[in-house]
Amino acid sequence: MLRAGIVGLPNVGKSTLFNALTATRGAESANYPFSTTGTNVGVVNVPDARLEPLAKIAKTSKIVYATVEFVDIAGLAKGASRGEGLGNQFLHHIRETELIVHVVRCFEDENVVHVEETINPQRDIETLNLELILADLATVEKRRERVTKQAKVGDKTAKEELELLDKLQAAFDDGKPARLAGLSDDEKAKAYHLFLLTMKPMIYVANVSESDLTRPETDFIKQVRAHAESEGADTTVISAQLEADLVDLEPEERPEYMASLGLTETGLGKLIRGAYHTLGLISYFTAGEKEARAWTIHKGAKAPEAAGVIHSDIERGFIRAQVIAYDRMIEAKSEAAAKEKGWMRLEGKEYVVQDGDVIEFRFNV
Repeated sequence: MLRAGIVGLPNVGKSTLFNALTATRGAESANYPFSTTGTNVGVVNVPDARLEPLAKIAKTSKIVYATVEFVDIAGLAKGASRGEGLGNQFLHHIRETELIVHVVRCFEDENVVHVEETINPQRDIETLNLELILADLATVEKRRERVTKQAKVGDKTAKEELELLDKLQAAFDDGKPARLAGLSDDEKAKAYHLFLLTMKPMIYVANVSESDLTRPETDFIKQVRAHAESEGADTTVISAQLEADLVDLEPEERPEYMASLGLTETGLGKLIRGAYHTLGLISYFTAGEKEARAWTIHKGAKAPEAAGVIHSDIERGFIRAQVIAYDRMIEAKSEAAAKEKGWMRLEGKEYVVQDGDVIEFRFNV
């Protein structure tokens, strides 16, 4: 399951967004800094409109969506890298996530205080990112002390690691995260044991007022988007307050309310779509009388690896995969018709699974 950490400065709307995404009121949301003093965790379904039609074809009433675990992490303040405020706790919880969702305040509201008293997205982004970089710099410097001693006695592996540490430190000195240090795939693998915070992929969320969702982009949003683009990162524009309001409506009322605002997708849908894009994830489906289910894999995964997401025994005993593209299955309206049309095919171990494939694995253990 994908685990994403929601981070940001205090009072940027993190907990409001978390509550809305997870349809709970589990995270305290209040108008004062550090209203979140720990972590709140919520598991949410990945919206996928393809599952219901697939379930009808399979004649099953049970639908199992892929899921994402969101973690609402305590607000960061200057000095977190030195353990100030809730710094150590904040940084520890980020290390346990695969993706960082960086919420940036892009709305004016005199009733909601800002720790810096003014709204400045670029400044806020730099504040949080600098703390992450400083924490990673401390990690690299500590590691360097140990590796340098090993390199001095002729340890070849230590000498190679020193070159890696030099690259990372140069990036940090330039104010760049580890993910932008220009590391090769081999160097990234070697850096894994350092558990660097800034090596994790990041999505920027511009948290705007409801009215700003249907207007041309504000200067605040443009600041966030420009910074994200400079890193090659995605930006998602969301109104956390609107998402919270949607939760308070009855499910059948939500589409009508969204349509009245000219919106076709919830913030949850946009955010998860961005997360999948950032991490290179896709979904494939299994469908039968018991259930119709979505499974999450990395783009480029071959059939046995995709089977392993269901169970390691299926990967180990993989023989063949019966595959049909989702659109073809919907057009055929039944598995039998799909087979008659020749759209159902058998694929071997080298088949690269595509987004939307409907698969039945054949295996023997």
